Amino acid sequence: MSKIQDFNEMHSSQELLFLGNAWDLLSALTLEKAGFKAIGTTSWGIANSLGFTDGELIDFNSHLGIIKTITENVKIPVSADIESGYSEDTDKIITNVLRTADVGVAGINIEDSLKKSTGLREITQHCKLLEKIRIALDRYGYKGFFINARTDTYLQKENPLPETLERVKAYVESGASGIFVPGLKEDDEIKEIATSISAPLNVMSLPGLTNCHKLKELGVKRFSFGNALSDKVIAYLEKNVIQLVETMDTSHLYDS
Repeated sequence: MSKIQDFNEMHSSQELLFLGNAWDLLSALTLEKAGFKAIGTTSWGIANSLGFTDGELIDFNSHLGIIKTITENVKIPVSADIESGYSEDTDKIITNVLRTADVGVAGINIEDSLKKSTGLREITQHCKLLEKIRIALDRYGYKGFFINARTDTYLQKENPLPETLERVKAYVESGASGIFVPGLKEDDEIKEIATSISAPLNVMSLPGLTNCHKLKELGVKRFSFGNALSDKVIAYLEKNVIQLVETMDTSHLYDS
């Protein structure tokens, strides 16, 4: 079974897919060793590891290089977070998607938020992009490649539910394999969105939204923690190096 097939089956299983988010090879190998069945890269974490903030500020080649290194060194499926596609040009976005598929990932996250201006891509425009991405993937031999269509309505809109429902239904009709709604956290809204689409719903961990078993009962099929782990690792690193400078003593490095 190919990793693409394996990854698709993880979304149709009776069990919720708990996705581990990696930002470099060490984090990916650690997640795999711990028992995660699949990995999703975090663009936020990758950007931070290179000294940048999130938002397509790093060179796409640098971003893709990290994704490639992870994919080549783990045995489990990898889904790549490529933000909005690293371009505003449709043909360039499709090229970037195909280049990402070529390094061996089983799927991508692609979002509808704009990077050079505020707001979201207009719905019909984003639907046309998803359709063209699916056609290109099929044409180049990536049948079943998992397109996780992320909508940032809950990160940008004051009353996001109505537009979210409109967008997610349209995205599934346009070829999305799954839907990702970061910022979604209310039980009734999670359940409504999950039951309104014929595709797996992915939500992201937030304070108060942490338990896989509860989310499974609400209809969620995929759960990820985004940049939360990478942020915690960075905070731990900063705390320890500050302590080194302040105390001029390394003893705490050996505390169990």
